[in-house]
Amino acid sequence: MLITTLFLYGLINASLDVSMNAHGVEVERAYGRPIMSSFHGVFSIGGLIGAGIGGLFAWLGLSAATTLTATGIPLALISLYARRHLLPTRPAAPATTTPARTRTRWSSWIVLMGVVAFAGLVGEGAAVDWTAVYLFEDLGAPQSIAALGFAVFSAAMTAGRFAGDHLAQRLGPVRLVRYSGLLAALGLSVALLIGRVPIAIAGFALFGLGLATIVPQVFSAAGNHDPARAGQAIAQVATVGYAGLVAGPAIIGGAAEIIGLPGALAIPALLAAFMAASAGALRPRTPVTS
Repeated sequence: MLITTLFLYGLINASLDVSMNAHGVEVERAYGRPIMSSFHGVFSIGGLIGAGIGGLFAWLGLSAATTLTATGIPLALISLYARRHLLPTRPAAPATTTPARTRTRWSSWIVLMGVVAFAGLVGEGAAVDWTAVYLFEDLGAPQSIAALGFAVFSAAMTAGRFAGDHLAQRLGPVRLVRYSGLLAALGLSVALLIGRVPIAIAGFALFGLGLATIVPQVFSAAGNHDPARAGQAIAQVATVGYAGLVAGPAIIGGAAEIIGLPGALAIPALLAAFMAASAGALRPRTPVTS
């Protein structure tokens, strides 16, 4: 029953994620300036609050069922209330192609955006599962200090996302993703090459700052690439991208068995450099008129 429930939860959560990002693109378009990165920043805060609630309830000796009930019911009620404040659904534009062709179209640009998102989410997944292990096993940090690796990464990513909208407006998506990818690659490389605990933690902070704005910019670009099919484009990018969260830790773990964890963690650094090199693809397209 638990496995079945979690499977359904994953399906619904994936649908919700796509619809939230598609709606975020609509809000951003109506708002008149970049705001997607802040939406993802609030998502990061939600993750931190959720972890805090879980830790608090565990410290109080409350069961997982109590924890999930105490959070799930209020969140469901908040969602019902929030529904009244969403933007109204706009009528779909007349189709110029057959529905079947529209549903199955995967352009090379969409695939590239999916790969860029995949690269960014591999880095996020690697940070979640491997920063503490690297600090503890490879650099000899105490467990209490090793836990700071992901905490600092997560805090830096949250701060970077709230700064991302201002940076996107000032720099544009291409330069922002290019600089962000280079910063992420530099931060993780410093953490691996110098091999001292304080510098490694600082490197993880730079890694988080660099990754912070990339995925929001990719989703924003996907939603604006063809406004008539924003949700579909985001779903396609997310299909490829979110595989990185699942595959990333396994890729790093498998590589670590062969070349060691420091060498395996070089993979996200190389992927960050790849994201920087691919930034030109986020350049806004000139609308095509018929």
